[in-house]
Order: sequence, then C-alpha cells, then structure tokens
Amino acid sequence: MLKITTKDYGDQRTLVVEGKLIDPWVGELEKSWTEAQRMVEQGKVRIDLKDVTVISQHGENLLLEMMREGATFNCCRGVLTRHVVKQLERRRGEHARKDRRQS
Repeated sequence: MLKITTKDYGDQRTLVVEGKLIDPWVGELEKSWTEAQRMVEQGKVRIDLKDVTVISQHGENLLLEMMREGATFNCCRGVLTRHVVKQLERRRGEHARKDRRQS
C-alpha cells in the first residue's frame, strides 16, 4: 500500500510518500508528481521518502525521472531509501555526462 500526502510551504510543495513504492502504486506517485509540477509554477517540488519501506525497479525509474526534472528528496530515516537515492544520483550524473559527450 502507498499513501501520498501533499503539503504546501510558500512556493514549495512536498509530496510525503509512505509505504511501498511498487506496482501498481508507482502510477499514483507519477500522477501526484505531474499535478505538483503544474501547481507549483516557479517553485520547488520536494519528495519526502522517509517512510518508504520498499522501492521497485519501476519506482526507482520514476524517482530518477523526477530527479532529472528537478525534484529534491528528503530521505534521512531509512538506509534503503538513502542508498536508492544515492544510486539514482549516480545514474543521473552518468546519464548527464553521456549526453554531454554525444553533443
């Protein structure tokens, strides 16, 4: 099960994600992310993953895409989540370097 709560702080919107980021719930986070981007025109969208217990490959791919589109992450509670976000940051960096070489 996955729970997503939206919190607004000035020009920043936070999506608080709790539970298992696995199919079929990855699509729910994707919908919430898309809506948050529309609602916060010039602001920032932060993703709070502190209470996520499991992340599937599909969930990782979505988080990577969100990262590439400017999301920031708060995940200081769980070792698993911290590890996944670090791995995604590395993947994002590798992808960006590859794009620069191809240009």
